[in-house]
Amino acid sequence: MAIENNQVVAIEYELKEVGGSEVLDSNIGQAPLEYITGKSHIIPGLEKQLSALTKGEKADIMVPAADAYGEHNPEAIDDVPREQFAGLELQEGLPLFGQGENGETIQVVVKAFNDETVTIDYNHPLAGKDLMFSVTVLDVRDATDDEVLSGQVGGAQAAGGSCGSHEGGGGCGCN
Repeated sequence: MAIENNQVVAIEYELKEVGGSEVLDSNIGQAPLEYITGKSHIIPGLEKQLSALTKGEKADIMVPAADAYGEHNPEAIDDVPREQFAGLELQEGLPLFGQGENGETIQVVVKAFNDETVTIDYNHPLAGKDLMFSVTVLDVRDATDDEVLSGQVGGAQAAGGSCGSHEGGGGCGCN
């Protein structure tokens, strides 16, 4: 039976860019990635294609950039005053984490810098890339009432006692 909303799915995966050989992320040999379907825990293109699978199935799933982390947005690059990075040893390609407008954690990448400004890229590092996931569905079960309400696998206790909704499109270790 295909995967439905409000089920807990556990997967093992390996992620590469389409056409590439470098492994960008993997949980093989580690704890499975567990998510609740319909809660935007993983990228939409992957969740949609996983819904056609069943427990025990393996598949190679190609997710186009638009259904993964979106297309690269050139307007998401900004010059910021260098003094905002006081005390940091900057280098090109350095990932930094900050707080977004709504309090969420965001990742930026240093693209360039000089004595006065730092050019940062707000795009997700995988934006604009078509992704290839090799996945195995290890388990599928109905989410408990607490998991459905909290939006977290394991329920409110796993969410640190909070029953808030899960924000973000995380998952697959890429967010």
